[in-house]
Order: sequence, then structure tokens, then C-alpha cells
Amino acid sequence: MIFTSEAFIVFAGAFFSIYFFVPYRAQILLTLAASYVFYGWWDWRFLGLIAGSTAFNYVAGRLLAATPRSATGRRRLAVVVAVNLMVLGVFKYFHFFADGLLNILEALGMQTSTSTLRIILPIGISFYTFHSLSYVVDIYRGKIKAEPDPRVFATYIALWPQLVAGPIVRASRLIPQLKTRKRFSFARFLVGAELVIVGFFLKLVIADRLAPIVDNIFAAPEAFSGLNVLIGVIFFGFQIYGDFCGYSLIAIGLARIMGLNLGRNFRRPYFASSFSDFWQRWHISLSTWLRDYLYVPMGGSRGGRLATFRNLSATMLLGGLWHGAAWTFVVWGALHGAYLVVQRLLSPVHRLAEGVGGATHRGLVAAEIFGVVIAVFVAFVFFRAHDFHEASAVLTQIFAGDYAFVGIQNKVQVALGAGLIALLVGVEAGAEAPAVRAAVRRARPLRLMMAVSMLCMLALFGAFAGSQFIYFQF
Repeated sequence: MIFTSEAFIVFAGAFFSIYFFVPYRAQILLTLAASYVFYGWWDWRFLGLIAGSTAFNYVAGRLLAATPRSATGRRRLAVVVAVNLMVLGVFKYFHFFADGLLNILEALGMQTSTSTLRIILPIGISFYTFHSLSYVVDIYRGKIKAEPDPRVFATYIALWPQLVAGPIVRASRLIPQLKTRKRFSFARFLVGAELVIVGFFLKLVIADRLAPIVDNIFAAPEAFSGLNVLIGVIFFGFQIYGDFCGYSLIAIGLARIMGLNLGRNFRRPYFASSFSDFWQRWHISLSTWLRDYLYVPMGGSRGGRLATFRNLSATMLLGGLWHGAAWTFVVWGALHGAYLVVQRLLSPVHRLAEGVGGATHRGLVAAEIFGVVIAVFVAFVFFRAHDFHEASAVLTQIFAGDYAFVGIQNKVQVALGAGLIALLVGVEAGAEAPAVRAAVRRARPLRLMMAVSMLCMLALFGAFAGSQFIYFQF
């Protein structure tokens, strides 16, 4: 089930018409049942997979709680992590590694046959697997206690607003919130509704209006001028931002209405002045997960410069592979790892620039932001492309194609997309100022007016074709 479908409207209406009017035990069971209906709406056959994963990690958590930070605990944790990764690997990476092995064997001159086994990728498996892994690791580390109530733990894993595309919420944050009865709060409803409206605006007005242009250009980049292809790359950068940030805001807003605080997943990433700053603003729940459960355990920045570079590169490579079973995602991760390494190498220059004041400093910051955005968008070419041939064609057209304005195709749609992007950038530029953010938070009538304006734009410009969210494939 997707947030932009008619079925979801019926689902949400039925859920919230009951949720606040039942006692706690019924409330947690209702939330769990609704989460399984929400997930099973896509393909009911995978309900057994998420239920099995939940049962396994529930039992594993109880066992790990008895032996935290011990040799026995380490062995148990290794088995638990291996099982979780094996399940994820079979469903998400089987074809990737099988096809790679076949290619190697063929390159060695060995005769091979293509397997007819096709494994369907369950929606959201990466997200609920990461929830489970962080839970068992935190129990082993002694940071949290194992949850004794299987209903609460199962609800934590399957909570329907964030089940299929995040954010990735730690057990230490969410499980305590699930242990109390939630009553309706009109103030909380307004905050949640505002987030939901902004999320739908980003998805339906920004992302889905840009998507057809991006799809046409990436499908046949050779047929478009260099300017067209460049526009397509820029539009994709804002499409994926609107799509994923939109989903996150809808999920966070719905959870807020329920009485749950999932935290924040995006913070105006295209105003980052460095690559580390970018990853503190983009998909925050994933970047902090990679930091705490990959980068830091590998040694982080404790082993000297070369070790730090190795750990950064490995973390981003694995982060790229997490997004999908394709070499293009590996390259995307490798590029971001390289960006972070180069940033570390150039840090003395950055510190010198910080010492410059006035207009010169503001100009340098603007140049840094522009440079980060260009590098991020170049990496997004590999993220969006289906293969290296498509990515190469896109980059070739950008650097060698025609840049005549008259060569722009679909000028009306491009102009509309550019106007929507300008509106988004303008609003976020204002939100970068702390004084503006504080003023907007205090001015309830202004926020109401903005929400009504976005609803009007949804009606006028929303693309209601029912397209799925990009991150459903991860």
C-alpha cells in the first residue's frame, strides 16, 4: 500500500477512527494488525518473512540480554547478524552475485547456463533488517534492554508509517513510546497534518512532476541535447529529494498524529557546505546508522589518516550496495567515499577559508555549497542509471552535447519544473536562517496559510498517477 493510493485513504480513515478510542492493549494490537495489513497489501506472501524475522530477532534479543559484552554474547551476536544478513542477501543480492559469478566463469572460458530461479525483492526488507540489527547490537552493547513484550517488539519492527521506506528509528527511541496508551491531541494533530501536507506536496507536486522529464531523458540520453540532459540530471536530484523527503515527512507526520516521534530524516541537504555536512542532512537515519554500526566499529577515525580513509570508503561502498544490487550503486557509494576522503585532505584549506570574514566568507560558503551540489548530482547519474552504458551516455551528452536554448524539448513542462524547483529552493533558503525558522514556528496563522497554499498547489499541479516511491525498491 502506498500513501498516494485511494486504498491508503480508506486504511488511514479506518485506523484513526478506532485507534484513539481503545485501551492500550487493544491499541498496540490494532497498530500491529494494521501494520501487517499495510505491508501485506503489496504481497501477502511476504508477511511470513517479516513475521519470521521478527520472531527470530525477538528470541535473539532475549538471549543476548543474558550475555552482554561476553565471549558467548559475541558468538551469539555473530550468528544473529549472519542470519539477518543471509536473509537480506538471498532476497536482495542473489541475482547480483549469481550473475557476477556467471560472468567470471564465462570470462575464464567455462560454459555456463542461466538459472531460471527468480527471487522477488520484498518491499522494505532493508529497512526492517536494519531495525533488527541495530536492536540486537544495542542489546549486546548494553545500551538497551531486551523487550519482553513480543507485541511491542513486533510493532516496533512493522510500524506501518515507516515500515517500507523508513526512517530507520532506533529501538531506544521508539520502543519506550510504544508502551503507553495514546490519546488524541489536537495540537499534535496539527503538527502531524502539516508534515503530511508538506510530504504530499514534495511527492506529488515536485517529484512526480519532474519524473516524466527525467524518465524520458534517461531512457534515451543520445536523443537529447547536452542542455536537455543536464536539465534531466538536475531534475532527478530534486525528484529523488522530493520523493524520499516527501515519504519521510508523511511517515513522520502520521506517526506524530499517532503520538509517536520518529525524529527527522532530512534537513535541507542541498545547502550543505561540505560532504560530511551533506550526510548530516540527507537520509539522516541511514547515515547515522552507517556511522554507528559500520564506520565506528571498523575503527572510525581512531587509526590514523590512512585507516580513516579506508573506513570512510568502505562504509560508503557498503552504503551504496545497501541501496541496490547493482554496480552503479557501488560506484555511487564509491564516489561519496572519495568525496569524503578529498574533503579530509582539503580540510586545512577549508579552515583557512573559515578565517575570512564578511562578503568574502559568504561567497566562499556559497561556492562550497555549489561545489557539493555539483558533485552530488554527478554521483546521482550512477544512482539513477540502470547500467554503466546509460550513465556513460548521460555524462557524454552533458560534456559534449549542444547547449542551445532552442534545443530544449518540452519547454512548458521544463519551465513548470524549473519554477517548482525555484520555489522549493527559495523556501528552503529562507528556512536556513534560524530567525526565520523560529518566526515560522511561532506564527501559527502563517503556517496555516502555507499549508492551505500547498493544498491548493496539490490540486492544481499534483500528479495523481499513483506512482510508487523511489525508495520502495531498497
